[in-house]
Amino acid sequence: MNNGRAILVVEDEPLIAMMLEDFLETLGHSIHASCDSVGDALLQAEAGGFDCAILDVNLKGEAVWPVAKKLQEMGVPFIIATGGHVEPPPAAFARAPMLEKPYTIDRITPVLEQAVG
Repeated sequence: MNNGRAILVVEDEPLIAMMLEDFLETLGHSIHASCDSVGDALLQAEAGGFDCAILDVNLKGEAVWPVAKKLQEMGVPFIIATGGHVEPPPAAFARAPMLEKPYTIDRITPVLEQAVG
């Protein structure tokens, strides 16, 4: 049985963010917040109140790694989302689950369970 979780979505493409949010809500999760920049995501991370984050690697040309580092320091699990055209994550984040674009609803639950399970 799937327990609903509060998810922080960090994605700079509005249509992709909306699709991901719809998938998560369909699966019984709630959207804590949706961020489209590293600065906004860092503010949300510091505020806390969510169970997991899904982090797009590239936000308007800026790498999401400062957000990943902050979440790691706070002990909050996260998923790295990528279109597949990026360098591997820094070694510090190599164990984070990966979610490749394009997203499909059936790939979200396994990667989310890997992150928080």
